[in-house]
Parts: sequence; C-alpha cells; structure tokens
Amino acid sequence: MSRIFSVTVAPNGARRGKTDHPALPIANAEIAQTAASCHAAGAQAIHLHVRDDNGQHSLDAGRYREAMAAVQTAAPGMAIQITTESAGIYDVAAQYDCLAALTPAAASVSVREMARDEATAARLYALAAEAGTDLQHILYNAGDIEQLAVWMNKGIVPAEMRSAIFVLGQYNPAIHAQPSDLQIFLRAGHDLYLDWTICAFGPNELACARAALAAGGNVRVGFENNLLRPDGTPARDNAELVALTVNEGLDLGLTPSTQLPKAC
Repeated sequence: MSRIFSVTVAPNGARRGKTDHPALPIANAEIAQTAASCHAAGAQAIHLHVRDDNGQHSLDAGRYREAMAAVQTAAPGMAIQITTESAGIYDVAAQYDCLAALTPAAASVSVREMARDEATAARLYALAAEAGTDLQHILYNAGDIEQLAVWMNKGIVPAEMRSAIFVLGQYNPAIHAQPSDLQIFLRAGHDLYLDWTICAFGPNELACARAALAAGGNVRVGFENNLLRPDGTPARDNAELVALTVNEGLDLGLTPSTQLPKAC
C-alpha cells in the first residue's frame, strides 16, 4: 500500500469572522455542518476553536463540550483536536485549566506560549501525558523547535510527545507561506524525529500542502489560515479546500486515511 496521509481541517481559527468569508463557521450548528462536509471530502480530523457570545476566541470548557458534542453527532468517526491557543487573551494557567477540565483526546499547544511560564507548562505536559491526550506542538519557527528540544532533554516534555505542526507564513502582519518555508522546519527538527503536519497562511496553502505530502508529512487546511483557491478567488467553503488537498495527495500516489477499510 502507498503511504497513508491525513488531512485536518481548521475551519475558523481565533480571529476571522463572517466579514472575512460568509461560510466561515462560528455557531456550533455551523461548525457541525462544516465538520460533516469536510469529513465527507476527506478530512480525518477537525481542529476546533470556539467563540464567546461576542464572537471572540474562548477557551471555555463548557463551550468546547457543546461544540464537540455537535461535531460528534454530525460527523461520527471524525477526530477532534481542541486548541489551547492564547490569541493574546489567555495566560498559561488558563490554558492549563482548559486542558485539565476537558482532558481531550487531542489538543494543540504552542511551545512559544508555554515558554511564558515554564513551571505551569511542565504541569500541562505531564497532565496531557497522564490523560493520554495526543498533544501536538505548535511550532512557528526554528527557535520554537530549539525550545522543544531543550524541554525534551530536560524531561519537561515527555520523549514520546513528538507530534508537531509547522506553521508556515503568518497571520498578522500577513506573510504568505511559500513551499520553500518547509525546509527551515525540517532542518531544525531533523534530530527530533517529529510526526509532523503543516498549515500555511495565504493563497499558496495548496502548494505548501503538496510539498509537505511529498516530503512525508501530513497537512492541515482551512479558513483559519487561508480563504482562497490557488488562483486567488475565494474558496466556496472549507470542504473545497479539503477536497483540493486530498486530490494533491492522490496525485502523488498517496492514500488518504479516510479511505482505509473500516475495522470490523
């Protein structure tokens, strides 16, 4: 069998809203419908953000539970990864509290944000390990990878916790990702043997996804990072971006994880 790859959809993120794209999901019903359409298009997992009543980024455990339940109902079998992203609002203690309240199956955690409070960060990583949470390190540059390596050597991050997402490009100020950006991460993380995924800001998302798939990684796509097709026109919805990405993997001779035979 050819190499198996997975696609995760990040449908909304912490900052964008309906004025950025009318199909960006905010309410739980919208998130659930998006999850279902993206799962059908080939996304194995959803990277989940929730908002407060004013549409602002939230780490409220109750809101997460409601959104997760809606996704599970609409897209049975789709994996759910919550974010602990601070978005300039939350400190490390609040991020820890979110993870402790939910003990989710999967969560993403920024090494850069954790470095603001190493003692609480150590507790968070230990909590995730004890709870069996599949923790994915958010890495924005080579410096973040160096910090992760230090923490692994010190035992702050368990040695087996090697899932990571490389963030190519930047939201604000806007820096459009380029496929060549990937090489910086691969060189910096060479000795860590990371199980890596990429996300990419801007209209080169699909080209970056193809480069990652060709290099042996997995991909995360969606409106959190990009709203456009490769030709610069607005994507119809998140599911279109997922379908385009799956087609890139198929074109490379790879097998989407959602096409594997179901266990009996």
